[in-house]
Amino acid sequence: MAYKNKIPLYLMPGMAASPRIFEYIELPEPFELVKLSWISPLKGEHLNQYAQRMCERITHKDPVLLGVSFGGILVQEMSKHISCRKVIIVSSVKSNAEFTLSMKLAKTTGAHKLLPTQWIESLESLALYVFGPSIQSKVKAYQTYLSERDPAYLDWSIDQIVHWDQAEINPEVIHIHGDRDVVFPIKNLETSHQFYKLKKATHAMILTHHKWFNENLPSIILNA
Repeated sequence: MAYKNKIPLYLMPGMAASPRIFEYIELPEPFELVKLSWISPLKGEHLNQYAQRMCERITHKDPVLLGVSFGGILVQEMSKHISCRKVIIVSSVKSNAEFTLSMKLAKTTGAHKLLPTQWIESLESLALYVFGPSIQSKVKAYQTYLSERDPAYLDWSIDQIVHWDQAEINPEVIHIHGDRDVVFPIKNLETSHQFYKLKKATHAMILTHHKWFNENLPSIILNA
């Protein structure tokens, strides 16, 4: 059956990750998948300004935006500049109140500024941070999904995450999260909104649980 009107679904990967993390996501008509990539931040650029520039890559009207981890934070900022049919975040947070205590402390101590250099020196350490320690046995394979390793980009990304100023949760945001996510533990999350909890799923669930996404995203988008 041919559909007259396509539903554009833009996919934004997490920090340091390439669009390849969506390689197993396959949705039927009328969905049209568009995979986004990170662009280099400008010196001193705020996340909201970066989001405006990313919106220039949106070529459809009223798209669905889906972002993973830091990408989930970014698509929420993008939705403040363009009209969206739906905003979906995966393995992410809806406000800075959902951050871990260590992330909240990093905002005041600046301790996060010491981390990027260590990650650059060890691609394995970066993979473990981006996808979570659950991928320890497959770390070599997961390294192939990391394409953004420029120190300036990583410094900027971590700083923007820690200083994200969204205090209020947008109730329209659809949140999909794993109950074994250690990067953003589910115990810190507000689950009373449009929240989907995946059992035995970690921070890397866009890869490990792609079948669930393929089976459930269409109805979530059309019916939520």
